[in-house]
Amino acid sequence: MHDHSHGHSHAHGVSDRKRLTAALAVTLSIMTVGIIGAAWSGSLALLADAGHMLTDAMGLVIALVAASLALRPPTMKRTWGFKRAEVIAAAVQALILLSIGVFVLVEAVRRLLSAPEVAHGPMLWFGIAGLAGNIVALAILSSSRSNSFNLRAAFLEVLNDALGSVAVIIGAVVIATTGWTRADAIASLFIGALIVPRTIVLLRDTVHVLLASTPKGLDLREVREHMLSMDHVEDVHDLHAELIATGVPVITGHVVIRNECMRDGHAMEILADLQTCVASHFDIPVGHATFQLETAEHSSRERLVH
Repeated sequence: MHDHSHGHSHAHGVSDRKRLTAALAVTLSIMTVGIIGAAWSGSLALLADAGHMLTDAMGLVIALVAASLALRPPTMKRTWGFKRAEVIAAAVQALILLSIGVFVLVEAVRRLLSAPEVAHGPMLWFGIAGLAGNIVALAILSSSRSNSFNLRAAFLEVLNDALGSVAVIIGAVVIATTGWTRADAIASLFIGALIVPRTIVLLRDTVHVLLASTPKGLDLREVREHMLSMDHVEDVHDLHAELIATGVPVITGHVVIRNECMRDGHAMEILADLQTCVASHFDIPVGHATFQLETAEHSSRERLVH
């Protein structure tokens, strides 16, 4: 069972790397085109979109490295291997993206106050080219975006890029039809507004994991009540749960059982029932549920020490 799970995870990891590599190649191509277009047209929106793609490229490189590290097997020094590398990578991506988003918003406000000339023709065509490339990258990542924080971060970044390219196109059309050059700054504000909120959500989720917080949707009080309702279980304390990486929840706790259960060999059956309980009701794999069985006397000694 464990081998099948590991093989399935390994296959996912290899597939993720291939998708990330393809998305990176597309993003680097779009970024290069965007930088050329921004220099040609003088458009902040196009430059903001290119800058966004630069962070995407950096993020995808980080994600690619993390996906490769995640495939390494556990060792005695790193018992979970490098599974948490994908969470750290997503957090780094979020921080970089947040910095870019704030810069774009500040520069857009400055341009609203003093709007420079913008060449709307190149701005439009480079915006269309950027959108086409983003659609290709989204198609590459869409089917596997739920596999990990890493791919979710990469998908969100490319999605933001696509919406940013749409804003660039609309801004170019407005400038072409009305001559209102501040449309470029408005498009930039829209891109910044897309970047910042989604980035904050991603950063919050990754920090939640790095702080070893209880996984979303898991109520430890409910878990404890389920465990206490089982035969021979008298108390549950020091109950902890966290997410090691995407799809890898773990739970630990101390379970007080009756003295006679220790003597008559019934303890192992209780342990199996506890692990089955959290697996069936709370989707925590049996192998990721670790419980220390103890008597009331041992439990009281622990409390005295603490």
